[in-house]
Amino acid sequence: MVSTALKPPTEPAPKRSFRQQMHLAREDAIVSAVNRLLAEKGFESMTVDEVAAEVGIAKASLYKHFPSKEDLAAAAMVRVMQRAQAFLDGLDKNRPPLQLLREVARWTMEVQLAGEMPSLPSENSSLRAALTTNKAYVDGLMDVSDRLGAWITAAQSEGSINPDLPPIAVLYTLYARACDPVLGFLKGSGQYSNEQIIEMVLSTCFDGLKAR
Repeated sequence: MVSTALKPPTEPAPKRSFRQQMHLAREDAIVSAVNRLLAEKGFESMTVDEVAAEVGIAKASLYKHFPSKEDLAAAAMVRVMQRAQAFLDGLDKNRPPLQLLREVARWTMEVQLAGEMPSLPSENSSLRAALTTNKAYVDGLMDVSDRLGAWITAAQSEGSINPDLPPIAVLYTLYARACDPVLGFLKGSGQYSNEQIIEMVLSTCFDGLKAR
């Protein structure tokens, strides 16, 4: 039975001051600019001067929000991870696990083709070191990995993914779609639409190259 006892009213969230609103709006603009530059140029080529110029603020003002280039890039990666979590939240969990994994791979490729997926360095770097100590990023990554991992093992149990493959190898294969250079090569050829490119890469990822 549902209790009819009166519950104390919840306290309304404190209203932000105009200065706080402006501070948050500027941070949002900064992170958006960083996200675009990371997608276009990568971390090594992006400069703090370019970020400040794109946002239209002095570099000294930018450093009041983010004290280093690594902090800027980490903020962009946290935003992408939050977008990924929101996307996973919206999926129909009653669908077969293989379909869910395909939808995740599709989403990552859509984000990359839209120029909204930050490009991370493949080798050890100051950014990777910063990300490993960023709690918001690490927590988000673990959450996404756990959810994908559960779908991978479920798909292997039902035989829709090769059960001989280590689940972590499948997970990393899916993560690689977020930075797959094949997407850029195919788009640069001018011969295919984004949807055609995504379908081709999904086919090679999930169905392989062998003729059927």
